[in-house]
This record gives sequence, structure tokens and C-alpha cells, in this order.
Amino acid sequence: METRVLGRSGLKVPVLCLGTATFGGTTPFFKSWGETDANEARRLVDVCLEAGLNFFDTADIYSDGASEEILGAAIAGRRDKILLATKATFPTGANANDVGSSRHHLIRACDASLKRLKTDFIDVYYMHGFDAVTPVEETLRALDTLVQSGKIRYVGASNFSGWHLAKSQAIAERYGWTRYVAHQTYYSLAGRELEWELMPAAKDLGLGTVVWSPLAGGALAGNIRRGTQPPANTRLGQTDFIPFDKERVYDIVDALDVVAKETSKTVAQVALNWLLQRPTVSSLVIGARNETQLRLNLGAVGWNLHADHVALLEKASRPAPVYPYWHQYSFPQLGHALP
Repeated sequence: METRVLGRSGLKVPVLCLGTATFGGTTPFFKSWGETDANEARRLVDVCLEAGLNFFDTADIYSDGASEEILGAAIAGRRDKILLATKATFPTGANANDVGSSRHHLIRACDASLKRLKTDFIDVYYMHGFDAVTPVEETLRALDTLVQSGKIRYVGASNFSGWHLAKSQAIAERYGWTRYVAHQTYYSLAGRELEWELMPAAKDLGLGTVVWSPLAGGALAGNIRRGTQPPANTRLGQTDFIPFDKERVYDIVDALDVVAKETSKTVAQVALNWLLQRPTVSSLVIGARNETQLRLNLGAVGWNLHADHVALLEKASRPAPVYPYWHQYSFPQLGHALP
């Protein structure tokens, strides 16, 4: 499987990463994503490693830590072959300090994740969201301390705004602390707003884009079309987590159907392959309820869409930019251009 350097670092990651929010399903929200147990998880890890996918992503809030525990059991005995990513920031308890990116919370959260994952270190540790209460200096110093202690190797952000990223990188550089090398963010044919601010920021700040929900929560998996309803046993059929314009998604799926037929690929494989040709993208976090879904998603790599197919998908999915981007794009001589 193709590997790419993660941002401005020396770490090479495969272009696909297995997301494990489907592991556990011990809470109502995550149950709608999946209920993968330890035995199933171990089989999925086997399939991934056979395909050259050795990058696995989880978070401390997924099923109240059960995802980390199951992933830790699934990779037992082969940690040296694995790149492991997890996240912290969101609430893990009812106490006031059980949330956020304070030194107090991050050090405790990291130690708890290490215990659940049964490992001595985490390869990529993400801030799951931007903490607007804690000073950025406190967060970055705590992360640098964790790096210096050997508990984490690289740090990343997730769901940040452009100015959050820029401020964080500037402060890290000012004090010589560990910089973010990755930004895990939502991006898909159905949600391309990342291209307005976050993609240029990633390019300028040396961040690899790691895409979560590349199929828009299942909307681009090929299960829904105009005049149909998503199957009840799918995530989209049980929860409406990602907002999108349904009519626009139907137009995108129509274009995906055309490309899928002409390339003999699935709708999902086409949608994933399109993302891998976009600027700054280092890896896509794919999910799978079972081995069949996983193998289908693995079929998104090893080939590239033709330029004509890219143009068709571009026409169907390009959103109208909001201010100030439509104004900036009016002045290409200043260096502003759609990616």
C-alpha cells in the first residue's frame, strides 16, 4: 500500500487508516456505528496488515474507552508492526476537569489511554477538538512534556479552525515545543469546505490532512439515492451525525454512479480514490462493521481516477464559496485559487 509522509515530519503512514469507532458499541451513539468485539477486531487487524495497512485510529471517548481496550487486545503481540493513533479532549467523566486540553486532563487522559491500549507509547496523539478555555501555551507544553517522556511520538489536532492551527503552530515554534504534524478533519465530496481555509493552512503550516468520515457518514457509500431511504441497519439509517444537503448529495451520487460503472469500481471506492488525489491529504480513516466492508474499502487504492472522471465529480460536488473566500478567489493575481 502507498505510504505518504505525515505533514512536516519523517513519519510515513499508509494512505488508508482503520478507524475503530465501530469497536465496542457500548453506548447508544456508538452502537449505531458498530459493535465489533475483540475476536472480530483481531480479524480486521489481520486483514489490514495483510493489505499493508498498519495505521489504526481510536479515541478515549469511543464507547467510553471500550474501543481502545478492544484495539489494544487486537494488536497484542504485534505492537512493533503497528502505528497507533488516539485522541483526547472531549468529556471522559462528570467532573469539571474530565474534559479539555489542560495539563491536568491531558496527562491523566494519556496515561488512561496507554493502559487501555496496553502499550508504552502512542504514535500520533490528537487533540480531538480545540479547547477555547485552556491557554494554548498550557496545552502545547503538556504535549511537549508527553513527547519528551516518550509516551507519545507525534502530536496532531482534530476539528480545529484555521486560526486555531496557525496560533498553535506559532506558539510551538516560539518556545521550541513539539509542533502539530497532522490535522484530522472531515472532508468528502459531500463536504468540501475544508478547501477554503483548512487546506491552505495545512499546506502553509506543514500539516498532513487525515480525513475522517471520507464517505460523509455513509451518504457516499452507495446505499442511498434519490427516492430511497438508507437501510435501517446502517449508521446513516440510525443517526444523522453529519449535516449535508440531500439534493446535492443525490447529484454527487449520480455522478459517482457514472464513474463507478465506467471504472468497474464501487461508489465508495471512487469517492475514496478522489480524496486521495487532493492536496495535503496523507491518509483516509476508513471504518468497517465487518470484513466484507473492510475489503471493499481497501479496493480504493492501487489505481487512480482518470482526469475526465475527476472533472465530472468536480462539477457535481463543488460548493459555492462563502465570504471571504468568493472575494479572495476573485483576485488570482494575489495567489488565491481554488485547489
